[in-house]
Amino acid sequence: MSGNSIDVHAVRSLVETDPDALLVDVRTAAEYESSHIPGAVNLPLQRVDDHLERIAADAGRGLVLVCQSGARARRCQDRLAEAGLRDTVVMSGGMNAWEAEGAPVVRGRERWALERQVRLVAGGLVLTSVLASLLWPPAVALAGLIGAGLAFAAVTDTCMMGTALARLPYNRPRGHVDIEDSLERIAARR
Repeated sequence: MSGNSIDVHAVRSLVETDPDALLVDVRTAAEYESSHIPGAVNLPLQRVDDHLERIAADAGRGLVLVCQSGARARRCQDRLAEAGLRDTVVMSGGMNAWEAEGAPVVRGRERWALERQVRLVAGGLVLTSVLASLLWPPAVALAGLIGAGLAFAAVTDTCMMGTALARLPYNRPRGHVDIEDSLERIAARR
């Protein structure tokens, strides 16, 4: 199933018909705390590499990978496939599509999605540097650097700004993220 995706309707049907179906939400713990699919396991993408072999060995059967839009879930899918776990699918459109369909969610402390925060910070820096360049022309170089960083992020499907923003206190969950519990829930399905 590696490289495959599944739409929201199919995921909803799977969850309703298979009580052992497991959704793995690879968003940050704070994004997960803000809203997640009932029963989903949180295993932030930045922590997956630390546990690749264990996940691949313990998963036993297919996992549905979820993130905000699908991009991080696809990266996770690629990493798991490289570790030997090919029986995964990505939920197309991620939580954006899930919530747009009016599917059930567990809500917690409201936060902006990481992608939205990146757009705000990048746009704010570009706007500020362009306005500052009216008084000091070299300031426009910052806009160029941000543009280059965004182009690099698109080509490599990574985001250094997103990684940095994820570490801010605003983006940390109130409670402890129990990675061990998530890994045990993945292994329990064997």
